[in-house]
Amino acid sequence: MGLTTGTGATVWLTGLPSAGKTTIARALADRLTGEGHRVEVLDGDEIRTFLSAGLGFSPEDRDTNVQRIGFVAEMLASHGVKALVPVIAPYADSREAVRKRHQAAGTGYLEVHVATPVEVCSDRDVKGLYARQAAGDLTGLTGVDDPYEVPADPDLRIEAHRQSVEESAGALHALLAERGLV
Repeated sequence: MGLTTGTGATVWLTGLPSAGKTTIARALADRLTGEGHRVEVLDGDEIRTFLSAGLGFSPEDRDTNVQRIGFVAEMLASHGVKALVPVIAPYADSREAVRKRHQAAGTGYLEVHVATPVEVCSDRDVKGLYARQAAGDLTGLTGVDDPYEVPADPDLRIEAHRQSVEESAGALHALLAERGLV
């Protein structure tokens, strides 16, 4: 199947560490790619390694990181790519600035809150962050000893701890279809 020249958009998946953001994004990416869409996953950890190397985790550095990722996502979306962005982005103001930049450019933007409770994230502890924080080896863990501002009115809220990855990706695909983006 050839690539579809469809509408680009940014789908920002925000949530706590180990909430399931990247897993859901990759499942959706596989589905969209199978349907012929151009898709790019801008994973927060990979971006920090390459695009935002040298940034720390101060509020200012976190905002800079989010703005950089938002800029790249908007560029991709403006060229017909579905940019799936699993990034914590803990501050509402930072996420809103990215949304406004997309709106000003006439590019689709959806905010998805992967609403997995911190207790479940801590049990999953995919990267060992919660264990390091509990042992006193890490400070500034989002949602534990650093703030996470829950989206007040996201386009979709996914309770990934109550449904399968496929169901979560399916709910997100349904939203894209509802908005005319697939």
